[in-house]
Amino acid sequence: MSTPATPQCPALFLSACSSGQGKTTLVAALARHHRRQGRRVRVFKTGPDFLDPMILERASGAPVDPLDLWMVGEDDCRRKLHAAAGEADLILIEGAMGLFDGSPSGADLAETFGVPVAALIDARGMGQTFGALALGLAGYRPGLAFAGVLANRVASPRHEAMIRAGMPASVPWLGALPRQTDAALPSRHLGLVQAGEIADLEQRLDAAAEPVADTALGRLPAPVAFAAPLPSAPLPPRLAGRRIAVARDAAFSFLYADNLRLLSAMGAELDFFSPLADQGVEADAIYLPGGYPELHLAALSANQGMRRALRAHLAAGRPLYAECGGMLYLLDQLADKDGHVAAMAGLLPGRGQMQQRLAGLGMQALATPQGRLRGHSFHHSTMETPLAPLAHGIRQHDSRAGEPFYRHGALRASYLHLYFPSAPEAAAGLFVPD
Repeated sequence: MSTPATPQCPALFLSACSSGQGKTTLVAALARHHRRQGRRVRVFKTGPDFLDPMILERASGAPVDPLDLWMVGEDDCRRKLHAAAGEADLILIEGAMGLFDGSPSGADLAETFGVPVAALIDARGMGQTFGALALGLAGYRPGLAFAGVLANRVASPRHEAMIRAGMPASVPWLGALPRQTDAALPSRHLGLVQAGEIADLEQRLDAAAEPVADTALGRLPAPVAFAAPLPSAPLPPRLAGRRIAVARDAAFSFLYADNLRLLSAMGAELDFFSPLADQGVEADAIYLPGGYPELHLAALSANQGMRRALRAHLAAGRPLYAECGGMLYLLDQLADKDGHVAAMAGLLPGRGQMQQRLAGLGMQALATPQGRLRGHSFHHSTMETPLAPLAHGIRQHDSRAGEPFYRHGALRASYLHLYFPSAPEAAAGLFVPD
C-alpha cells in the first residue's frame, strides 16, 4: 500500500520548562500505554541523544531517531515524519531541555511541522504558581499550537486541587501524574542508565504507563498532516565492497542508527564486534563509537587480543575512526573519576581522565574536503596528548574553534559525535584510505 502524499497521523510534541522535569519517563509511559492499546507508536527525540532513545525504543517497540533542525536538517526531519505518519497510529516527539531553549529550539521544530505541544511541569513544592508557569509557556510564542499542560510528581489529590485552582481558563489542563518511585529511571554522569543495564525496565515502563490512562494524554491527540518531502539525491556507492567493523557492546553503544543506515546505503557491509569480549577483529575499516569505557577499565585493559588486532589493523594502513569514548580507549591510559588507572590500547599517545563535571558540550561541525559534517560534543573527560590536531570542530553559534580532530597514521579520532547523513561523502571518507 503506497503512502499518501500528505498522510495524517495523531502527533504530540512533549516538552517542559527545563531539564529534569520527567519528559523521558512521560514519553516512555505514553508510548507504552498506547502500545498496550494495540497502536503502532513512533517516537522521535529532539537533538543529539543516545541514552533516552534506548529507553524509548523499549517502550514503543520501534526504532527512535533524532529530529533536529540543525544537525539532521529540516528536509530529513520532514522525510522521517512523513514516513512515520504513513505507518504509525501515533507520533510522539520528546523535546530537549526547555521548550524555548536553544537555537533552533524544540518550539521551532514543533512549529515548523505543526505539531501541538504538551508541556510537563514538575509540581513539587508548588501550588497556584503552577498556573503562572503554564500561562507563560502557553503564551510565550503566539501561533505555536499548544495542547496544554500536565502536572508531574503531584503529592496528593489535595495538591492537585491547589494546582488547578491557579490554572488560567485559557490553558488546557491535561491532567496530573503522581510521584512514582517504582517508575523512576536511574541515571549516571552522561544521563540515563543504558536500557540493557536496567533489569526491571519492563516493569518500570508498565508502572509509568498506568496513571497516564487517567489523563487526557491517554487518548489519541488530533491528527497532524505531514507534507511529503522533496526527493533526495541517490547516494553514491562510495563504500561498495568495503567491510566496516563497528564496535557495539556495553562499553561502546553511542551510535546513531542513521549513521549505520547511511554506511550500508553507500555499499558498506557492516559487522559488529565487542572490544570487551572478542579477541580480535578484521575488516577494511573500523568504527569505534562513544560509550562508557571508564566503567569497563579492567576488562578493556585485559583484552590483549583485541589490542593486538587493532594495532595490526592500523599497521596495515586500514582506517580506524573513533569518537569520544572510542578515542579514550585508544589512548595509552584512562583514569576513572575515583582515580583508578588502566592501560588502554596504546594506539593514540596520551592519557584520559574522567572529571566530576561536564567538560565539553555543544553542537559543532567538522569541515572536510568532502563537506561539512554536523554533530555534537558531550563528555565528562579530558585528555592530554602530544599530537597536534589536524583540525578543530566549528561551534554552531559563534564559529569558534571547538573539539580537536586528530589524525595519527590511519587513525582518525575526536570527541565529536558526528551525524553522518549531514554530509554523506565526508562520512564515507572517514572509512577509506587517503
